[in-house]
Amino acid sequence: MTHQVHAFEPPERFVAGTVGPPGERTFFLQARGGGRLVSVALEKVQVSLLAEKLEELLSEAQRRFGVELPEAPAAVGDNDPLDTPVDEEFRVGTLGLAFDVDTATVVIEAIAVGEAEAEVELGDVEDDEDSDEEPEEPDEDLDRLRVRLTPEATREFIERARRVVNAGRPPCPLCGQPLDPAGHLCPRHNGYHR
Repeated sequence: MTHQVHAFEPPERFVAGTVGPPGERTFFLQARGGGRLVSVALEKVQVSLLAEKLEELLSEAQRRFGVELPEAPAAVGDNDPLDTPVDEEFRVGTLGLAFDVDTATVVIEAIAVGEAEAEVELGDVEDDEDSDEEPEEPDEDLDRLRVRLTPEATREFIERARRVVNAGRPPCPLCGQPLDPAGHLCPRHNGYHR
């Protein structure tokens, strides 16, 4: 069976977004470019980790390679909803990150869930000049979404991803668990509705 590689180098738009009400949201990464639209589903924790690791990757690229980094965007960037139709191409199992020194771009690769895969794996910074070996590919027969972003576009993605993750249900001030509109059973109140 052949696999598909959805490559956007660079995309016209690459964002994290959700479909559904808080508490029932489905998270997506969506890339648009060249008349194509690709949406892949993933978990909230994966979006949060992706934003965190991209920030670390940019800092490391600045430290190791002297890359000029833009400041965090002061104004709210792309706050539009996901483009429709939001058709899930696949569910993400593995996220890979790399910094391409030659083009000064960030490469994000979202790989479909394999048969025995259940955890998020994030790669480290790769120096393409020092590496003579091909990077080890997790299950090359899996579908993948590959996006190449400038540092500016990466910062915008990070800011939007953080807004999307934080836009869910507010936490209970006592126990920290998400509050549903109807309340929740708070362990700090011995199971009474809060």
